[in-house]
Amino acid sequence: AQNNAKVAVLGASGGIGQPLSLLLKNSPLVSKLSLYDIAHTPGVAADLSHIETKASVKGFMGTDQLPECLKGCEVVVIPAGVPRKPGMTRDDLFNTNASIVATLTSACAKHCPEAMICIISNPVNSTIPITSEVFKKHGVYNPNKIFGVTTLDIVRANTFVAELKAGLDPARVTVPVVGGHAGKTIIPLISQCTPKVEFPQDQLEKVTARIQEAGTEVVQAKAGAGSATLSMAYAGARFVFSLLDAMSGKQGVVECAFVKSDVTEVPYFSTPLQLGKKGIEKNLGLGKLSPFEEKMVAAAMSELKASIKKGEEFAKNFK
Repeated sequence: AQNNAKVAVLGASGGIGQPLSLLLKNSPLVSKLSLYDIAHTPGVAADLSHIETKASVKGFMGTDQLPECLKGCEVVVIPAGVPRKPGMTRDDLFNTNASIVATLTSACAKHCPEAMICIISNPVNSTIPITSEVFKKHGVYNPNKIFGVTTLDIVRANTFVAELKAGLDPARVTVPVVGGHAGKTIIPLISQCTPKVEFPQDQLEKVTARIQEAGTEVVQAKAGAGSATLSMAYAGARFVFSLLDAMSGKQGVVECAFVKSDVTEVPYFSTPLQLGKKGIEKNLGLGKLSPFEEKMVAAAMSELKASIKKGEEFAKNFK
């Protein structure tokens, strides 16, 4: 397996970008780390470059340096954008973050059209359709290489389920989370958890609601000082490492992500995906759902449709 990937982080100076870049710098899978932001990147890069791992780090600042940052990149991770404040939904971030994502993915389409694109910027339910439309405009669209990173929902589900089952190690728990990445579109499939767990219905509803609203839990706890940054950086890194493993030939790598999909009636949907050298190798679909989970999938459809449409409309009008 080749372990010499060139990875770019766009939004590397931010609350997610810095810890994410630290985790990537620490990985033997990464040989070159390109960091981009509109401010402070040279400092972040200088700081990280002193860490005793093999990845070389370069910082790029301002739009004129973006092409150079992206050249030759195999994976691009985009956490750029504004964080949520108390009382805000992910959708409230739309106007600011939609423009940022459209601008950055447009540069990716021009300068590294073959790269895997991992979008963290919220609202993911809209920023993934935006990314797809931007790549289509540039004539380089490949649905197998564009991912909305929903890994934090899985990480949270694993943690909360393990907390409820005393003696269960969260690192050994796997709960697939499907749907989207906002409120009730986040659908944890606890019936498919490994190892198998059972909860009484009231407890199941409670833990499901906690997983769906976990982001808000952090936004409120930080009291205006930001949203989930450290857990998101961890989850983003986990997804990138899985992708790099799969790209270098490792078999059986499965992660959930919000992607172009024909599994349900909406054109984008998160399900477990088998990853390979060229991105998505196989969409593993929904599997067998419990009646409770079927209801949640049905209930998520109208919100998903609206968010996807909003992203597509934005991209069509974006110059």
